[in-house]
Amino acid sequence: MRRRDLLSSGFLLATGAAMPRAFAQAPAAGTPPGTPPGTPPAAAPAAEAAPPPRRAHALSLLGEPALPADFTHWPWVNPTAPKGGQLVLSTVGSFDSFNPFILRGAPAAGSSTLIYDALMVPSSDEASCEYAHLAQAVELPRDNRGVTFILNPAAKWHDGRPVTAADVVWSFETLRDKGRPFYRAYWGDVSEVVAEDERRVTFRFKTADNRELAQILGQLTVLPKHWWEGRDFSAPLLTPPLGSGPYKLEAFEAGRSVTYRRVADYWGRDLPTRKGTSNYDVMRYEYFRDATVALEAFKAGQIDFRSENVAKEWATAYDFPALRRGLVKKEEIRHELPTGMQGFFMNLRRPQFQDRKVREALGLVFDFEWMNANLFYGSYTRTSSYFSNSELASSGLPSEGELMVLSAFRGRVPEELFTTEFRVPTSDGSNANRENARRALALLKEAGWTVKDRRLQNEKGEAFSFEILLEGPTFERVGLPYIQALQRLGIEARLRTVDPAQYQVRMDAFDYDMTIDVIGQSLSPGNEQRDYWDSAEAKKPGSRNRIGIADPVVDALVELVVAAPDRQALIDRTRALDRVLLWGFYVIPHWHSRVFRAAWWDKFGRPERNPRYALALDSWWVDAARDKALPADRSQAG
Repeated sequence: MRRRDLLSSGFLLATGAAMPRAFAQAPAAGTPPGTPPGTPPAAAPAAEAAPPPRRAHALSLLGEPALPADFTHWPWVNPTAPKGGQLVLSTVGSFDSFNPFILRGAPAAGSSTLIYDALMVPSSDEASCEYAHLAQAVELPRDNRGVTFILNPAAKWHDGRPVTAADVVWSFETLRDKGRPFYRAYWGDVSEVVAEDERRVTFRFKTADNRELAQILGQLTVLPKHWWEGRDFSAPLLTPPLGSGPYKLEAFEAGRSVTYRRVADYWGRDLPTRKGTSNYDVMRYEYFRDATVALEAFKAGQIDFRSENVAKEWATAYDFPALRRGLVKKEEIRHELPTGMQGFFMNLRRPQFQDRKVREALGLVFDFEWMNANLFYGSYTRTSSYFSNSELASSGLPSEGELMVLSAFRGRVPEELFTTEFRVPTSDGSNANRENARRALALLKEAGWTVKDRRLQNEKGEAFSFEILLEGPTFERVGLPYIQALQRLGIEARLRTVDPAQYQVRMDAFDYDMTIDVIGQSLSPGNEQRDYWDSAEAKKPGSRNRIGIADPVVDALVELVVAAPDRQALIDRTRALDRVLLWGFYVIPHWHSRVFRAAWWDKFGRPERNPRYALALDSWWVDAARDKALPADRSQAG
C-alpha cells in the first residue's frame, strides 16, 4: 500500500499505528538503502501506464453490435443488386442552396445525404448502433472522456484528393461555429478536437457522463476543407459542392429540379456499409408548389415513387387505371420507429399561451375522434407521449425509478404528475363535446379570461386571438374544424398558409403563434434534447426549441437524460422528462401511424425484407425487365 493509500483509507488510524513525526521527510520509494531522510530520489518512479483504449468497428448504446467486424453487407440488402436506371422523386416547395448546414437559404433535396459521407453509418435494423464507414475504426479511452476515429486510407473526395483528419477538424469547427444552432447544442460537451496525424482525429470531452457523445460524433458529415477555402460557408450556395459520397450533383434548375449521378469509382462502393445500396445511376428530385399537383404528377408517370402521409389521399386518391392494371404498386410497410410528437405547438413567447391552464383548455376542445373517423378513415392512433411508439413513453403513474428522478423536483412540477395518470382528452366524436368545452371555459376563467359578447376577453378587454401558421394547404382541413371548436369558446383563431421557404424563415425567427410541428425521437434520446427543450436554446433563432420552453426543471431533466449511465436509467429519466412536458400542456397532440404508406411504378426490385427502422429505398434497384415492360408514355397507361 502506498503512502497515499494509507492516508486515504485511514489505515494508520484504524490499526492504532503511530504516525511518523517527520512523515513528509521519509525516504522516497526507490532511493538506495541508507539514503538520509529528505534526500530527493535520483529519478521519479515510473508512472503507471494508462490502460489501452478499446478499439471497435461499431458503437452501440444497447450492448454489443449485432454484426461482427468482418460483416460483408447489411442483412436486409441484396449485395448483388444491379446498378443502373433512374429514380425520380417529388418534393414540395423550392430551393436556392446546396448548403444544408446553415440557417440561410432553402437547401435542395438530397444535398446533405447523397453527396457526403459521415464517419460512421447507423444500422437501420438495430437501435442506436453505428458502424465504421469513413472511419475505418474507433478507439474509446477507458475513462470515456473522448473518442478517436481512424480514417479509412481509401477515402477520397470526388476530385481524387484524400479525406484527412484535418478535414474532420475543419468540418466540426465550421459547423459548430457557423452552422445551424443545433450543432452547438448537440456537440456542447466536446472540449477539443485534434488531428493527431493524416488519418487519426481525436475528440476530447468535458465530462465522462455523456455516454452517447462518441456515437453523435460518428454522425459528423465530413466536408472538404480545401474546397471551401475562399468561400463563405455562412452564405447559400448554388455552385455544385465537392463531396466524397456515392453521388455528385450533375444538373439543376434552381427551385424546380435537381439531378444527382452515381459516382462510378466511388471509393466506398464495396464497403459493407454501402454494398447493395446506392443502386440508381441517376436520382432526380422534381419540385412542385402543391402536394396535390405532385400526386397528379405521380399518377401521370412523371414520378417513380411516392410516400403518402395524408390518410384521405391514401384511402381515396389511388384508385386510377395504372394501379388497377398492376402498373403501379401500393403497400403499407410496417416499421418499429419511435413516432415522436406531432401536434399543434404553442409559442410561449406569446403572452396568451404562458398560462398552463390556458394551454390545457385549448387541448380540451380538439376532437381527434371526430377527425379520425371523418378525415382519416380511422387510420391513426392518438399520440399521448413525446416518445410515442417506444418503451421510453410514460404511462400510468410514475414507476419507482421515475419517482427517484421526479421527487427531487416536487413542488416545482404539477402535483398531479405524482397522483394522476396523464390522459389526452377524448370525445364522443361529435366535434361538439359540451363536457370538454365546459371544462375548458372553467380553466380559462381561472386564468382570467371570460366570455363577453361571445368573445373571450381578459381583464383589460383584450380579445383572445391568435394565428395558426401552416406550411402548405394539407393541414387546412385539420385546422378549420379546430378553429370552429375554438370559436365556441369565444376565441378568434385564423389560419395562415405560406410556402415552405417563408414558413422556414418564420419558424427560424419564432415568428408564429401556433403551428403544426413534429419532434422526432430515436430509441436512445440524448444530446438532441437540449436543442428541443433547453432554456438557452429558446433564445437562439433557428433552434428546435420552437415552443420557447425555459424551465430549469426541464433543463435539469434533459441533462439527466444526456448523462444516463445505463439503459434502465435512460428509460426512467426519459419517462420523467416526458411526464413533465405532458403536464406542461405545451402541445396539443395529434396522431401517429406505424406503417410507411408507399406507392411506386412497377419498375423496381426489392430486398426480401425491410429493415426495422427505415424504408431503405436506397437498397431497392431498377429491374431492367420491369422497367422495359412499362409503357413508354406512362401518362397513357390508363
